[in-house]
Amino acid sequence: MTQPVKRPSIVIDGVRKTFTLNHAFSLKDTVVSWIRRRKLSSTFEALKGVDLVVNEGESVAILGMNGSGKSTLLKLISGVMEPDAGEVLTRGRVAGLIEVGAGFHPELSGRENVFLNAAILGMKKHEIQARYDEIVAFSEIEEFIDQEVKHYSSGMFLRLAFAVAIHVELDVLLMDEILSVGDVPFREKCRQKFDELIARGKTLIVVSHDMEMVRELCTRGVVISKGEVVYDGDVEGAIALVDR
Repeated sequence: MTQPVKRPSIVIDGVRKTFTLNHAFSLKDTVVSWIRRRKLSSTFEALKGVDLVVNEGESVAILGMNGSGKSTLLKLISGVMEPDAGEVLTRGRVAGLIEVGAGFHPELSGRENVFLNAAILGMKKHEIQARYDEIVAFSEIEEFIDQEVKHYSSGMFLRLAFAVAIHVELDVLLMDEILSVGDVPFREKCRQKFDELIARGKTLIVVSHDMEMVRELCTRGVVISKGEVVYDGDVEGAIALVDR
């Protein structure tokens, strides 16, 4: 029997990303640095020619120490940033849970932000209206949905942001330590949603230091160190490398 051909969901080809770090934050710093002939800025290579292909239906953990380039890679995949060199290609609709509250306007209510955030993620107005009640029920913050989100706690931000993203007709879901903010019952409910996505053949990319969650959700692990991929294979091998 012929095996179905796996199509790539994400292609990362020779991607590089460099940031400029400023060392002078005031006029006084600038003058002192100039007198002492110190550099006012320096560069930091966050990613150094990363190559990676993720197929449709894969659940992949991106692991590594803080500052290794994991979150930068996720932001490039989501389209929040562009690479300085190389190419990032994605297939289908990408939803990213990268920063708590990202895409939310603090002066708007939770209700208004559901429509705003869902529209940013690519949903049409009629789609949002059809799923609004389900989104709010999942978030469990019905009582506060008409309050301005600037009064929300980080946990409430998380619940609403996740509820919106998980109800988008997505093809790729990106997560960066997002579940570290929620309480245990809500994290468990989120994991059940992830299992549903995986069962439906959606692509899942996870950045997390929670190795138990990584084990439960992911079958493949990619380890990044100092901006380079140093391991790409079975998730247990990736965890063992990071835990050394």
